[in-house]
Amino acid sequence: MTEMDAVAAEEPTGGWWNRWVMKRQGWWLPLSLVFVTGIGSMLFVGYRTYADAPPVPDFVNDAGEPIVAADAVRRGQNIFLQYALMNYGSMFGDGAARGPDFTADALHTVVQVMQAYHLAQQVGNGSDADRAVVALDRARREIKANRYDSARNQVTLTPAQVAAVAALEERYAAMFDGSSHGVSPQAYIERADERVALAHFFFWGAWVCAAARPGTDYSYTHNWPYDEQAGNRPTPAILLWSVVATLGLILALGTILYLYGRYSPIAGWRVGGRDAGYASSAVVDGFQPSPTQRATYKFFALAAALLVLQIVAGVLTVHDFLGLTSIGGFDLRAVVPITVTRAWHLQLALLWISSCWIGASIFVLATASATQPRGQTVLVDVLFALVAVLVCGTLVGLYAGPMGALGDDWRLYGSQGWEFVEPGRLWQGLMFVVFALWGVIVARAVRPLWHRGDPWTLPKWLLYAVTAVLLLSISGFVAGPDTNFVVADFWRWAVIHMWVEAFFEVFATVVLAWFMVLLGFVSHTAASRVVYLATLLFLGSGLLGISHNFYWNAKPVATLAIGSVFSTLQVVPLVLLTLEAWQFARLPKRKLGAAAPATAFGQREAFLFLIAMNFWNFVGAGMFGFIINLPIVNYYEHGTYLTVNHGHAALMGVYGNLALGAALFCARCLLVPERWNAALVRRAFWSLNAGLALMVLLDLFPAGVHQLLTVLEHGLAHARAETYVQGVAFQTLTWARIGGGALFVLGGVLPLAWLFLTRLRDLRAPALNGTPELLQGAPAG
Repeated sequence: MTEMDAVAAEEPTGGWWNRWVMKRQGWWLPLSLVFVTGIGSMLFVGYRTYADAPPVPDFVNDAGEPIVAADAVRRGQNIFLQYALMNYGSMFGDGAARGPDFTADALHTVVQVMQAYHLAQQVGNGSDADRAVVALDRARREIKANRYDSARNQVTLTPAQVAAVAALEERYAAMFDGSSHGVSPQAYIERADERVALAHFFFWGAWVCAAARPGTDYSYTHNWPYDEQAGNRPTPAILLWSVVATLGLILALGTILYLYGRYSPIAGWRVGGRDAGYASSAVVDGFQPSPTQRATYKFFALAAALLVLQIVAGVLTVHDFLGLTSIGGFDLRAVVPITVTRAWHLQLALLWISSCWIGASIFVLATASATQPRGQTVLVDVLFALVAVLVCGTLVGLYAGPMGALGDDWRLYGSQGWEFVEPGRLWQGLMFVVFALWGVIVARAVRPLWHRGDPWTLPKWLLYAVTAVLLLSISGFVAGPDTNFVVADFWRWAVIHMWVEAFFEVFATVVLAWFMVLLGFVSHTAASRVVYLATLLFLGSGLLGISHNFYWNAKPVATLAIGSVFSTLQVVPLVLLTLEAWQFARLPKRKLGAAAPATAFGQREAFLFLIAMNFWNFVGAGMFGFIINLPIVNYYEHGTYLTVNHGHAALMGVYGNLALGAALFCARCLLVPERWNAALVRRAFWSLNAGLALMVLLDLFPAGVHQLLTVLEHGLAHARAETYVQGVAFQTLTWARIGGGALFVLGGVLPLAWLFLTRLRDLRAPALNGTPELLQGAPAG
């Protein structure tokens, strides 16, 4: 049977669903509809972001005298970014959780000062309690009134608001001059004028959170953050769209589950694999890699080293929460403050996972043809060198910029200050070059196969995904330090969300499906169909689901509506993956037979990590993601540890397990068999995942729930205050993380790193005339 005959034999027939959705010749239509709808809606959200962004005005008193200049607000934003304060606290709920949310903190301080000002003016009659109520009511009315003059780009402040500005200047001068006990990182903001500008930026954030958006009775941020004293409570629209989103989820789940029951026999992992065999231990042991495949191992060794460094940065960050930063009387925070260690922790995670994915994609692409493009191995070596330079430059820049070592060039060579997209412009540009060269390597491998098969073969899917990742990285170049924070945050999330919850999901599915073909568990036709359906679901919900990141950073109601519905629908593909997880886990036994010994399967250790990815996809990304995505829940929890819990469980649980599984899959084929340590890998697997589960169950999730309850009772400002972080409940839960963390590091991270780094000289000799059947598969189309 020819390849095209095999494809035709597996094609579904009959029925509208099969004709218009499942038949390969028509896949372009549903994909085009999803893509055009998603991109069109994103363009709409982007347009509304610019059109409806809160102004950055001059603030004046009743006499027209300047109190806070617009330029001072922008300078304060520059200071906020230059000193990487988004890796200490947060703005509009986005950022780190060690320090305060500066918008909530400033808003709460403003209303308290204004109430005290009116009390001092002898407002009201009767008892002190009655007078306090009158004073608070007047303060609320003043901060809710939007006295913005668009013709002059000017806001007139009341005398009480002018007093609040002065109070903020004093508050943040004390917070960042190193004199406040327990406020850890920022003793190196030495200039008083910079601390004043920072206070003015935070005052602008408080004004955005309180002043009514023109034509409405709620603030630019839909009355976020929750603060009873300031009069910030959820709007009716928040509750309405939470109900609509829930109804939409139930409808979508019912529809998708019906379609799954009807069509899963032809659309999932249960579709049979190749008749030629499977990846037995003997086949894997006898495999000889091509020179290009052999060149990928250094990506996995680098990833292992970066994972260790990420853990070191994470330990230093957590120790700052616990106050364990002194060694022999020397405070490490003076040398490596949390603004640096947390930036390292985030960027190292992205770098080591990306290194694994780059290496794995090049490895599997080499299986599509027995011959490789001329000079491909050299390009892979050049790509690795660029990645190594990128890593070193990024880590040095993330330190030197916030520490003030780069002067006015902090943004170019150091840290841009935006969470997740911190690297300076130079390193951001180098990252684009890395992605571009990666795309060139992939395109060179796909080019000889381009006219073989249809547009939906796995090599072509991989090219589509890598190209999308490259193009989306352009979004990170749009905003600058003077860009309106609300607008800049749109472009920041355009990079983060589109990568993580849209095209990275597609890329991950392509690599996973390719592994299943190489193992002989599914046919190439079935694998490409799995990728197609996953792409429909991930892009259908993910492109529009980005809007849940914009609930509270001064976007209009339309963004709230889009985000609530489609971010909730992101659960749907994860539920389907959970249904398929059982079939996925049974693939080895189905292929080998129940009587076959466990050692008969040559990739059982890597397969464990792929199974774990399915588990965490449902728990970390699905369950923990869903509970915080409904607007009415997110209104109260945004900026709390529930988001941190979701981030850790999803990033390490899903992408971390996939990256390690991919690296181990390739390493098993690259290392000489006698140097493979199966028992060590299995122990590391259980230690990593049990340790992650313990950290989630003993600290991250309960801490998030406790913090949410604190928000409900006292407001976000209190739940993010230093007194809360140093309180008994939060400190006890943070200490409880140590057990799971120790298991994760000592039993999982360090043994795996040792395995990868000590095997650099134990690679198999390269095959010069093609590769065995196992790794030629049929993905060429």
